[in-house]
Amino acid sequence: MNANELRDKTPHQLQEELAGLKKESFNLRFQQATGQVEATARMRTARRDAARVKTILNEKAAAAAAEE
Repeated sequence: MNANELRDKTPHQLQEELAGLKKESFNLRFQQATGQVEATARMRTARRDAARVKTILNEKAAAAAAEE
């Protein structure tokens, strides 16, 4: 996931993306706890993607506040 792609999305789309990433992260942690996780690198990627989405959301909120 690229930050430039995220900047093109609306805040609502970003919230949906963040919810999906959090759900995926939860599922991966659950799989790890039960010893069923296959792609351990995906855990790191999901966590970083969620952080990237949160950063873009904060940037958009700050820009909206600056306009007012």
